[in-house]
Amino acid sequence: MVQPRIAVSVVTMGNRPAEVDALLESVAKQDLAPARIVIVGNGCRLPEFARRLSLPGEVTVVETDENLGCPGGRNVALDRLRAFGDVDVVVELDDDGLLVDADVLRRVAELFDGDPRLGIVGFRIADENGETQRRHVPRAGDADPLRGGYVTGFLGGGHAFRMAMLDQIGDWPAEFFFAHEETDLAWRAADAGWKILYTPELLLQHPKTSPARHAIYYRVTARNRVWLVRRRLPLPLIPVHLGVWIAVTLLRTRSVGGLRAWFGGFAEGLRQPAGERRPMRWRTVWRLTRLGRPPVI
Repeated sequence: MVQPRIAVSVVTMGNRPAEVDALLESVAKQDLAPARIVIVGNGCRLPEFARRLSLPGEVTVVETDENLGCPGGRNVALDRLRAFGDVDVVVELDDDGLLVDADVLRRVAELFDGDPRLGIVGFRIADENGETQRRHVPRAGDADPLRGGYVTGFLGGGHAFRMAMLDQIGDWPAEFFFAHEETDLAWRAADAGWKILYTPELLLQHPKTSPARHAIYYRVTARNRVWLVRRRLPLPLIPVHLGVWIAVTLLRTRSVGGLRAWFGGFAEGLRQPAGERRPMRWRTVWRLTRLGRPPVI
């Protein structure tokens, strides 16, 4: 069999040149060279580091006029790869991540080669001390980051997609800009019958961070959650899902300002168009439930 052709995609705002330099050097050290590397300057001009490194494969640099958000920037790279038409799998990496091991791309190729219904492979994300944050474990109620297997979602910082899957279900929801875009894509993939595999042996080293570091975190997180369920859940599950997350937010959030922004975003999600409604089938709900995460939590 012909081994899947791998591409690597990195989106950056141009404010982490040293980190991107290190990430690309870790890509260059892989024992399976990617066929293509696409680097997107998301609303920025990229410094020379993106052009001067000696990298394997064909390197393409794209610069956008405005910041399209994380999903929008990744869609720019996917559009360029689709235009080339010679890539089977794309590995998308955060610009401040690092591939510690040299066999990551080869392992990715082997996984996709071994299962034609495998659509998404999720990496394990750990900091420089080897610690994985609880929010980076793609299971409900399971804090063991070393237990792999089939799951209902994946980590945005490090993952791989089969291009044929994206051709079928569509790309990232660019209008989300930030937050819950992974869940939207994962639910569409699951509803189309694709498998999502969490593979902790595939490690992306990434600094420990909090999503609340972004000024728009509370508002956009709430808005996008409402959009997500309006787009993807059967009608009876929408109030259940939102009710659960209102309760979770009230229990977790200690900031009055954060709560005010969250409920403002919640109202925005109800008020504004959510995009195309394509709810998952009930058999998909059951499948996600059997995998340990019903789509209400």
